[in-house]
This record gives sequence, structure tokens and C-alpha cells, in this order.
Amino acid sequence: MAKRSPELLDILMTETVSELQEKLLMNHNHPQTPRSFGEREIDIPVKEKAFTENRYQLHDGLGFGQYMVAGSVAGMVEHMAMFPVDTLKTRMQVLASAGGSVHSALSAAFVSIMKQEGTFGLYRGIGAMGLGAGPAHAVYFAVYEFCKEKFGGNMDGHHPLAHGIAGVLATVASDAVFTPMDVVKQRLQLRSSPYRGVTDCIEKVLREEGFGAFYASYRTTVVMNAPFTAVHFSTYEAVKKVLMDMSPGTESDENLIVHATAGGAAGALASAVTTPLDVVKTRLQCQGVNGAERFSGSSIRNVLTKIIAKEGPGAIMKGLKPRVLFHMPAAAISWSTYEANKRFLQRFNERSAR
Repeated sequence: MAKRSPELLDILMTETVSELQEKLLMNHNHPQTPRSFGEREIDIPVKEKAFTENRYQLHDGLGFGQYMVAGSVAGMVEHMAMFPVDTLKTRMQVLASAGGSVHSALSAAFVSIMKQEGTFGLYRGIGAMGLGAGPAHAVYFAVYEFCKEKFGGNMDGHHPLAHGIAGVLATVASDAVFTPMDVVKQRLQLRSSPYRGVTDCIEKVLREEGFGAFYASYRTTVVMNAPFTAVHFSTYEAVKKVLMDMSPGTESDENLIVHATAGGAAGALASAVTTPLDVVKTRLQCQGVNGAERFSGSSIRNVLTKIIAKEGPGAIMKGLKPRVLFHMPAAAISWSTYEANKRFLQRFNERSAR
């Protein structure tokens, strides 16, 4: 009978069958890390090694381009679904004399639009939203996932700083893409807008105000969206973690509920905190339209000072209710759609690797 090696005897004496199985599974999940049995390292062959290594290198097993696809779809679904509420918010933040709403109550503003303009009045400018939201959200989610991975946000535990920084960088990049179309969208949303459509608005703004008019509110948008996104992502990840810890091992359908709940909570809090800056952004983007006041620059302090001096402190909180009503369900729709798209792409990758 062949003599057994000392190494094998050591393994048999010190390891149970279940412990050996656990070590083999750990090697399968982490092919880059060899396991030590006694004093000898044994490499375990891994099936589909290339695919596993790719999943190890890319968070969730997705590439940068796939994050862009998932984010683009999520952004389009979110903004198209909530566009009527966004129209109400824009109308309420602009003075009535410049095409804003003559009503301060959300329900009265809605009834007024339906009576005077019909359903079309709620969706005026949706074409500009469609052109801007898809590319902007593609950049938004792709940059967020990339930065979150780089800053250690995917490691075990809660990392609000990593999530917040990743969110801020994502919004700076995404706002550079979305701001021009946001200007067009808001000008078209005004009551008695002087523009016939997206193309007409772009042409007139370029001719009468120059290219810089499309980015007059960019600094304000970034200053607003940086804290908005930091609060949003940190709250989302924190609430998601709490909910997942409360119901570990949940199925996919329940996970969607978790993502929607966490996204809704994050959207409500972040939108409420940043409403004054959103008022400034709207005024800058709509300045000069229908006689709206023009500002000498894009200084946030200057705009806030003028608004408070002429309309009182309450004016900087105009549109708070529709803004929260927009972002709470919008964030829930966006995150649940985004996570569903990610799972679809993960399954697609797994099938392609077989």
C-alpha cells in the first residue's frame, strides 16, 4: 500500500470534510488568493476563471458602459413619469408676471393649468427632458459606481463619506451634460412661453443671448446638486442597509421594494434641504423670458438677496411641496429601475460567459 505524504496526513487530521468544502468554496469565489493547508499552498482550479476574474475587477460584474445603459433607462423612466409635477414646481417658482403660476397652492396650480391649457400644458417641454435626461443619467450612474468602487464604498460596512463623494463627482459630470436641456425645458414649461418648441428655443437663445445662456445656472446647479446628491446617496445607502439587515436573504421582488423605499426617503430629504438653491436655479434659467427679471451675474448670494428683498423670505421656499412630491417617487422609480436593469445585465453577462 502506498505511503501517504505528511502533508496529506496533516490535512486529514486537522480538517473536517465541511471545513475542506468551505475552503474550496472560498477559493472558487476568490481565485487570486491561494489557500494554505498546513505549510503548503494548493491552487484550486476554478471553472470559468476569466468571467470570475472580471466580476472581481468590476463591481457587480458590470462594465462602465453597462452602468451607463442602466442609468440612462432609469433616468428616462423617472423624469418622463414625473414630468407634470416638475412643470408645477417650475410654474410655482417663477413670478406670475413672467409666466409662473398665479396660485401658491399646488392643487390650485394644477386645476388652473388643466382648465386653461389642458393636459398638454403639463407636458410642454418634455422633449427637451427626453434629450437631456438619458445621456445625463448615463453619466451620472456610471461615474457614481466607478467612484464608489475606487473610494471603497463597496467594502463591507457603511461608508457614507465614500458614497457622498462619489455622488458629488457624479453630479458635477452629469450636470455639465443636462444643464443646457434643462434651460430649454424650463423655458418651455412657462405659461405663455414665447418658444414654439425645443429647436425654436435653442435657436432663439443662441441668437439673442449666446451660448453662455445655457450655462448661466451651471454653478448654481452644481452648488445645489452637490449637497443634494451627497445627502441623497448617503441616505439611500444607509436606509437600504438598514432595510436589508432587517430582512436578510430577501428575494428579488422584495429587494426592489427596499430600493424604492430607500430611494424615496433619500429623494424627499435631499429635495427639501436644497429647495432655496433650486429657486435660484429656476430664476437664472428663466431670466428675461416674458419680462422676468435679469440678473447681472450668476452669483447665488446676489440672486437670493434680490428675491428676499422683493418677495420676502418665504419666496426662497417656493415649490417646496411639488419638489418633494417630485423627488420622492422619482428617486424610488429611478433606483428601483436602475437596480432592476443591473440585475438584468448581470444575468446577461452570466449567460454570455457559459
